[in-house]
Amino acid sequence: MKTFKIEGGQQLKGAIQPQGAKNEALQILCAVILSPEKITIHNIPDIIDVNKLIILLGKLGVKIEKLGKGSYSFQADEINLEYLETEAFKVDGRGLRGSIMIVGPLLARFGKGYIPKPGGDKIGRRRLDTHFEGFIKLGATFRYNREDHFYGVEAKELKGTYMLLDEASVTGTANIVMAAVLATGTTTIYNAACEPYLQQLCKMLNRMGAKISGIGSNMLTIEGVKALGGTVHTMLPDMIEIGSWIGLAAMTKSELTIKNVSWDDLGVIPNVFRKLGITIERKGDDIFIPAHTDGYEIQNYIDGSILTISDAPWPGFTPDLLSIILVVSTQARGSVLIHQKMFESRLFFVDKLIDMGAKIILCDPHRASVIGHDFKSSLKATTMTSPDIRAGVSLLIAALSAKGTSTIHNIEQIDRGYENIDDRLRAIGAKIERIDS
Repeated sequence: MKTFKIEGGQQLKGAIQPQGAKNEALQILCAVILSPEKITIHNIPDIIDVNKLIILLGKLGVKIEKLGKGSYSFQADEINLEYLETEAFKVDGRGLRGSIMIVGPLLARFGKGYIPKPGGDKIGRRRLDTHFEGFIKLGATFRYNREDHFYGVEAKELKGTYMLLDEASVTGTANIVMAAVLATGTTTIYNAACEPYLQQLCKMLNRMGAKISGIGSNMLTIEGVKALGGTVHTMLPDMIEIGSWIGLAAMTKSELTIKNVSWDDLGVIPNVFRKLGITIERKGDDIFIPAHTDGYEIQNYIDGSILTISDAPWPGFTPDLLSIILVVSTQARGSVLIHQKMFESRLFFVDKLIDMGAKIILCDPHRASVIGHDFKSSLKATTMTSPDIRAGVSLLIAALSAKGTSTIHNIEQIDRGYENIDDRLRAIGAKIERIDS
């Protein structure tokens, strides 16, 4: 197990460049299976989850060439379908949540797709029903082996249809879109997810020859085509990482510039942080955050009632940043109610913040009330374990703001989503050490 040792209470300064978007990468990389032609992708983050998926694609027979930092070419002209039925695949696929998104492309191009029950964060139930119900509506036959938790879909031909998704699942929408682009006829997906990363996938598929309209809305129309070609694609910066750096700057009273953030794809994220009293300035395509030497004050609603920040499907606030918002609130002036609607175990890391001296009332698995310290008392350094990617980074931000030396174990969870985070933090003045134990 690897560990971070952090000497907190340091004021940071400088510029930081966000990595490529993890959640976009997991979709885009699976899409290379749809074409036998070469596809080049730039700005791929060097993180555990993405690297695992690249290795999985290689074992599936995709030809992979690294062109430079963050740039790869992929060519899926000799896919090894026999690998899907091996014990090795069951082990490899189970270790990565994003592996579910290879099923749609495999089904579309080869008439069958299999996957073991994927792993990932322990943040509560994350159903796969939306994915498979979509495949079934396109004409696939579904089977599930309960003994080894192995899913499969098969179809001689996929046929376009109308479907109303039971939830606006991002990965579910992506998987169904990738299956539908090669189906016969027209598919309409209502209540589709419309996150920027899903938009990126649809734009890439259109460049490959797909016919997808309604991009950016919750209704996608897909006219099936016979085959897809190659393309070049550059991924967006990771909006979750951008939000993490905003929170870090506020909590450590640091002056930071976040470079090349693709402002137009951030949605409500900057305004939600502004509601906590954090000053965010737009400078070109950069975010500048001045040092909050006098702290920051939470805005109440117009009638004076307590502010509630909750997650929602895009263009609502992303659930991946609620952990960051919660941590940042612990040192604000005022109080806020955090309502995590989508995952019932994602707030359970607050006991670690309470141990550090934060004033948090966990109301139930979905809601936490935070009473800010206004920096009148700092968080106390402690030893803790990272439960998942986003909570891990939130605890890291708390440790960087706390007085004293903190230890965070199980940092492999953080490495799953953040590229070389300790090196990048040291470059702006953080005192953080990685220890292999």
